[in-house]
Amino acid sequence: MYIENTNIEGIVADLPLLDEIMLKHDLVRAGQWDYERVTYDKKYIIKEGTYYLRVFGFTPDGDVGTGDAIMHLKKPVIGKHYYPHGVEYGEDEFFPEGLLKDCQATLKAVYDDLHPHLLTK
Repeated sequence: MYIENTNIEGIVADLPLLDEIMLKHDLVRAGQWDYERVTYDKKYIIKEGTYYLRVFGFTPDGDVGTGDAIMHLKKPVIGKHYYPHGVEYGEDEFFPEGLLKDCQATLKAVYDDLHPHLLTK
């Protein structure tokens, strides 16, 4: 499920800055990147299951592996993990209200920390 009205979609920022700020808010990139894309994940394990808040980014003209790419962020999503199949993002999934509120708060905090450093929006 896409998370609307976060101001995250369209942010353009340096990769090292994104890595620092995302990690500060428990959004981890780890090995989830390739030449032109990154994924930041925040994992939630709650009684209803395992969920992931995900923020995807891409660079149109850089290389994530060099560590100095300029990243463009996409609309954040929340998904539920089903073993062994993976994460489902569908609108038919159940997402607890408390989980959604925490995701919104996390994304607001990320935006607030990124805002002074934005390259363009």
